[in-house]
Amino acid sequence: MITPPTLRPAATAGFPALSLRPWREEDVPALVEAYADPFLRRWTAESLDDAAGGLRWVARQREGWEEGLRFAFAVLEGEPEGGPGRLVGGAVLKRPVPEGASAEVGYWTAAAARGRGVAPRALEALTAWAFEAFGGSGLTRLELLHQEDNGASCRVAEKSGYPFSAVLPAAPPEFPLSGHLHVRVAAGA
Repeated sequence: MITPPTLRPAATAGFPALSLRPWREEDVPALVEAYADPFLRRWTAESLDDAAGGLRWVARQREGWEEGLRFAFAVLEGEPEGGPGRLVGGAVLKRPVPEGASAEVGYWTAAAARGRGVAPRALEALTAWAFEAFGGSGLTRLELLHQEDNGASCRVAEKSGYPFSAVLPAAPPEFPLSGHLHVRVAAGA
């Protein structure tokens, strides 16, 4: 099992530092509140309507870490060492083939934190960690997928060094609309 790290993107002009750490039970109230946002629900495959659903979701994220297949992080703003921070998003690395050359990244930002550079900073920290943690086991390519009409995710991908690679056809029911594939390759790969 990979030891879950805490990633710490630095503060930027006008915005506090971030912390990315594995999800905890105490995140559930803020997680359920974030998922109440209709804009976020439009882009996510799962809905979290109550604390029980949030607790099940957090337990699945912990299982992903234990299995070494899904590494999900809560993204917090202004979290000092050991203290609470404000939940502003989530980020994930999915490695369905642990020794594979490619993996998928994903992210979301809570409504109150949009437009503050949260997603690009979290994605950059996740990307650096992924290549560092798994480069020795063959990881050289990270893929970012989003629905074609999600312009905000497209901008985050491009801003974060994930250039557009291809249009993916719709694959209902899981992917009812076409999507974009963005790819970032490890330096030297």
